[in-house]
Amino acid sequence: MYKQEDIAIVILNWNGVDLLKQYLPSVVEHSGKAKVIVIDNDSSDSSVDFLSQNYPSIKLVQNTSNSGYAKGYNDGLKDISEPILILLNSDVEVSPNWLDPLLIKFNSNPSIAALQPKILDFNSKNKFEYAGACGGFIDYLGYPFSRGRIFDHLEEDTAQYEDEIEIFWASGACLVIKNEVFKKLNGFNELLFAHMEEIDLCWRIHNEGLKIYSVPSSKVYHLGGGTLNKISSKKTFLNFRNSLVLLFLNLPEGEAFRKISIRLFLDGLAGVKFLTEFKVKHTIAIIKAHFSFYAMFPKLIIMKRSRKIRKMSDVAGVYNKSIVRAHYLGKKKKYSDLDQMNIKSF
Repeated sequence: MYKQEDIAIVILNWNGVDLLKQYLPSVVEHSGKAKVIVIDNDSSDSSVDFLSQNYPSIKLVQNTSNSGYAKGYNDGLKDISEPILILLNSDVEVSPNWLDPLLIKFNSNPSIAALQPKILDFNSKNKFEYAGACGGFIDYLGYPFSRGRIFDHLEEDTAQYEDEIEIFWASGACLVIKNEVFKKLNGFNELLFAHMEEIDLCWRIHNEGLKIYSVPSSKVYHLGGGTLNKISSKKTFLNFRNSLVLLFLNLPEGEAFRKISIRLFLDGLAGVKFLTEFKVKHTIAIIKAHFSFYAMFPKLIIMKRSRKIRKMSDVAGVYNKSIVRAHYLGKKKKYSDLDQMNIKSF
C-alpha cells in the first residue's frame, strides 16, 4: 500500500525564481510527508540561492544545461527512488488534501500507472485550465483535447466531471506516475524537447496495457503559460511537429501513414486559417514543423523499433471521430456535448 512517504513531488525550474516564491509555499504546506524536490535546469537567475536560503530541506538537483522539459526531467530523475513521482509545474498551487485521493486510487488497482488531478485556472478558480483540465483525450487523428477543454474553449467547473474515469493522457503540468513505469519506458522522448511529451509517454503506457485515470477529488490550480505562451509561434511549431511524431511512433505503420496524410492536409488548412488572421509567423511555424518532422525520420525509425505498438482502437480515451469536425462544424464546445459512445473505455 502506497503512503505519503512514497511520493516525490518534483518541480522542474528554469529561471523561475518568482514562480518558486509564489507557488512553492503551497506545495510545502499541503504535501504532508511527501518529499519535495526541485530540479534546476541551469538557471541564470537567483533560483538556486533562493532555494538554498529559504528551503534548505528541499532536495535540489542541478542539471548542467537547460535541455528542455523532457531531458531536464529525465536527467534530474535518475537518482530519485520514491515509488510515486508527481511531476509538478513550477506555476501550480496545490490544495489541502490533494495527495490522499491519488494514493487511494493507486492502491485500488495495480494496473494503474499514472494519474492526473483536476487542474483549474489559478486566475479563475471556477474554470478548468487549458493544460489538462479534468483529464486528457485524443481523437482518431491524434488531436488532443480534455474533459473541460476543447481547443480554446474552457468550461466552468460546476462539478460536472467528478467521476474517476480512464483517460488517454495526463497533463505534464501535474503528472502523477509510478517511478518504475517512468524508468522502464525510458522517461520522456527527448526528441520532442517540450510540449506533448507527456502524451507520448502516456501513449506508451497504454501500449504496455496499463491504465491512466483522472482523479477530480484532487485539485490543483495552474497559472499556465509560465514557460511558453500558448499563442507563441514556437509553441505552434512544437505542437504541429510533435503531433506528427507521436502518430508515427505509436501506431502501426499503415495506420500511422494514413493518419499522417490526413493530418498534412488539415495542417495546411490550419496554415491558411492563420494567414487569414494575419498570423504569418504561425503559418511559417507549421511549414517548419513539417520539414523538421521529415528531417527526424532516420532517428524516428530506429526509435520505433523498440516500442510496443497497438492499434488506436484498442486504447482507452480515444474519440473515434474527428474533434476538429465536432468542434468547428458541429459546434460542440464541451466534452459532455460529445457522443460518449464514440469514446473508448474499458
